[in-house]
Amino acid sequence: MNRIFVSAALAAAMLAPAAAQAQAIPAAVIAVVDLEKVTADCNACKTASASLRSQVTALQNRQKTLAGPLETEQKALQTAVDALKGAQPDVALQARVRAFQQKEQQAAQELQRQQQQLQRNQAYIQQQIAQKLGPIYQQVMQRRGATIMLEQGSTLAASNSVNVTNDVVAALNTALPSIQTTAPAQQQPQGR
Repeated sequence: MNRIFVSAALAAAMLAPAAAQAQAIPAAVIAVVDLEKVTADCNACKTASASLRSQVTALQNRQKTLAGPLETEQKALQTAVDALKGAQPDVALQARVRAFQQKEQQAAQELQRQQQQLQRNQAYIQQQIAQKLGPIYQQVMQRRGATIMLEQGSTLAASNSVNVTNDVVAALNTALPSIQTTAPAQQQPQGR
């Protein structure tokens, strides 16, 4: 019977460290950050946002500039076609229609290129911010003793005492004094 108790005691001694390790996880200390406020209040973010807005305005203005003459020309061509009352257009009118279609296509391509550049610029700005935020999150968590950081939008409610948004903004202002607002040119694939 002593052997049974000794065996049971030995087994319990072997399991005790595993049980102790399972309970060794510290209590979570949560910090909350408002990412919308971070990107709205960050100095470089404000400047980059203003630059993007001016790029959008320039694109809209270019679209209007291209659309005006094309609209006028389209109306003139439609009037000429309507005047034929179903008859075939002559060679000169056909050439005008083809020239108009080519201008229209070139304008659409130009606007598409500018739109794609604008999207690349926006993604490049976001990439620069994200590259700086990762280490900043770790620094702020360490300084404030947090073990978990959540985005404010994913919480139902949080006390202001766990909000570290201002800490993140201050650190981002230091780490990212400026943002490049024009994405580098895309590399063209080289043929063989």
